[in-house]
Amino acid sequence: MARIAGVNIPTGKRVVIALTYIHGLGRTKARQICDKVGIPAERRVNELTDDEVMRIRETIDQDYQVEGDLRREVAMNVKRLMDLGCYRGLRHRRGLPVRGQRTHTNARTRKGPAKAIAGKKKAVK
Repeated sequence: MARIAGVNIPTGKRVVIALTYIHGLGRTKARQICDKVGIPAERRVNELTDDEVMRIRETIDQDYQVEGDLRREVAMNVKRLMDLGCYRGLRHRRGLPVRGQRTHTNARTRKGPAKAIAGKKKAVK
């Protein structure tokens, strides 16, 4: 099992797909890394040599911000918005959708499970 950027990469998968298990790397960046290192797209992780794994590791360390550093930066950006007290920061603080989505219905992912309102009866037909 190859370990890159602190993440155990699945061995049976193609390299491009396996690199997406690293936070901050999607399909496009994974393809760019494979092209830069010179690994064919259909190669599997268990077929990689130690030298190729090292080159992938070095490329990611030099050119991309991933895992802990990226998570820390995103958290700091959100904290900055909350400290400023701007609209987006207030939405983060209250746990509501930030990007203009409606909240009358839906928004359950951000708001959590529905809470029952005491004293409210269902309409009788």
